[in-house]
Amino acid sequence: MTGRAGADVLRAGDGRPARVATRVMAMLEMELRLTSRRLENLVVTLVLPAVLLLFFGSVPVLPDAATAMPGARPIDGVLPAILATAIVAAGLVNLGISTGFERSYGVLKRLGASPLTRGQLLVAKVGTIAVVEAVQAVLLVGLAVAVFGWGPGPGWSPVAVGAALVLGTAAFSALGLLLAGTLRAEATMALTNALFLLALLLGGLLVPGHQLPGLLGALASLLPTAALADALRVGLGASTGDLGGPLFLLAGWALVTAALTARTFRWE
Repeated sequence: MTGRAGADVLRAGDGRPARVATRVMAMLEMELRLTSRRLENLVVTLVLPAVLLLFFGSVPVLPDAATAMPGARPIDGVLPAILATAIVAAGLVNLGISTGFERSYGVLKRLGASPLTRGQLLVAKVGTIAVVEAVQAVLLVGLAVAVFGWGPGPGWSPVAVGAALVLGTAAFSALGLLLAGTLRAEATMALTNALFLLALLLGGLLVPGHQLPGLLGALASLLPTAALADALRVGLGASTGDLGGPLFLLAGWALVTAALTARTFRWE
């Protein structure tokens, strides 16, 4: 999207600035079009989580990390872990890298001269990630049901799952925008990919934080990745435990990163 084209969709037919909701929806639609055209984004946000789900759901290689519920199968714990992974990929990696390069190329600077405010731009970008995550959830749950015959565990809570998804989206989208709005594009790309890899290995996504040894487990328990995965495990009935702690930690990360993003995000 060029700055001129982006500014044009933010104005009414007579040249006057469009209403706030119209501007946000126009920007959201443009962001969705751009996201669908970026092959690397589709691989990270859709293909990779699906491959991880099929692999770890078929091969029980994780050390008793899948679930704490008696008689459960690996897929019962793998699905919430991969759903959490997909949210991290969409919010941190996809949003962070794409916004970082838009800022580097001067697209955000040109949008800053349009009727679109900084807040409205960020709302549109986070809304785009929410749509992407909805597609991810449908794909992953559909695969789990079709391939493994998955179903939610006893005592699962759709409210808890919804809260975890909303807070996780807020936390990782804000973190991606925080990096994109303060670092150079190349640094953002390198750092988001490194953080994503560390989250997979040591962040409590695939292996719950309490099952990591010593200091690693203590550190993982403070991260939003572990909190999101744990909340989804409990919410989907894959394990028992307290939901308050993980959701509170996620909310704290979301508030802090959102406040830092609002304070430090720069158009150029």
